[in-house]
Amino acid sequence: MTGLGVGVRPSRRSRPVTDAGSASFRTARRLPPVPLAIVLTALTAISVVSSVAFGAEHIPVGDVWRTVWAAITGGEAERAHSIIILDLRLPRSVLAAVVGAGLALAGAAMQTLVRNPLADPYLLGVSAGAAVGATAVITLGVFGGLGVWALSGGALLGALGATVLVYAVASATGGLTALRLILAGVVLSAAFTAVSSFMVFVATDSRAAETVMHWMLGSVAGATWSTVPLAAGVVAVALVSGLLLHSWLDAYATGSDTAASLGVPVRALRIGLFVAQGLLVGVLVAVAGGVGFVGLIIPHAARLVVGATHRAMLPVAAAGGALFLVWVDVVSRVIAAPQEMPLGIVTGIIGAPIFLLLMGRRAYTFGSAS
Repeated sequence: MTGLGVGVRPSRRSRPVTDAGSASFRTARRLPPVPLAIVLTALTAISVVSSVAFGAEHIPVGDVWRTVWAAITGGEAERAHSIIILDLRLPRSVLAAVVGAGLALAGAAMQTLVRNPLADPYLLGVSAGAAVGATAVITLGVFGGLGVWALSGGALLGALGATVLVYAVASATGGLTALRLILAGVVLSAAFTAVSSFMVFVATDSRAAETVMHWMLGSVAGATWSTVPLAAGVVAVALVSGLLLHSWLDAYATGSDTAASLGVPVRALRIGLFVAQGLLVGVLVAVAGGVGFVGLIIPHAARLVVGATHRAMLPVAAAGGALFLVWVDVVSRVIAAPQEMPLGIVTGIIGAPIFLLLMGRRAYTFGSAS
């Protein structure tokens, strides 16, 4: 069993790994993480460009690649295709990849922070807090002076406010332990949802409920090139930080007492993980809404194929999350065309059977129960 309580049972061909506090096991079926991450990243890059061909107006994949290549090399391309591909669809696909990678990293961080394999990025009420901010913008018109940034700004402030409140409540009620974080997050998440529902209930705009629901289920339809850099920067910092601290994370995953005995500053690491996870999820929710299931299933899938050590798992999870959400966005565009389906519906339809499939694997265990 791994330190996260999620791993592969030792088989006759397995042997325990004793480095860096990890209790995971290597098996002959594990894939090498570096080549796998490189392959997934290459597939994501190819998918980002190829996915631009799908939409209300179908564009041949060859024209997409010629337009993108012309933009890179300074060549000429058909203007109509150039606007659709470069200004509308490509930033959307890039943002989908960034959000997918970020949610996978946030899910991995959350599962390590609370040492619970069922944790997802929204467990601590960050998404519900963001929903309060977004609902206030939609129903009350607050932050109207921010123009097109009002919704994202309100969601980000709501997410950060929820993060601070959960931290304060957990700290004030006995300390920043995993159990208190979960309890505070679940309770405050319910309270934030009630506040959002109240604002929708008393709203005078009859379309407010539909708009709020669509935002909460997630979408990258409003992506522009200006929304990509902040999200990409935060995700990159999260990935690099996770890789730099991989040995501490492996030790913490085995238990706080074990980590402390190995010299890990447990309290500082716990606070750092909490703050980083809150910032990461807050930014992602602000630009794409609440996209579920990615942060839950992708880290589990990554552990299954490369093992539970964070140095191996984090890059594979990030690349896998990016690839997954790029094609989820494609499905959301074509499955009910000309309308677009929210990402959360597609990830739920795809993610639930995948998660059940993982649960059904004989070699995969959750906690102490098989």
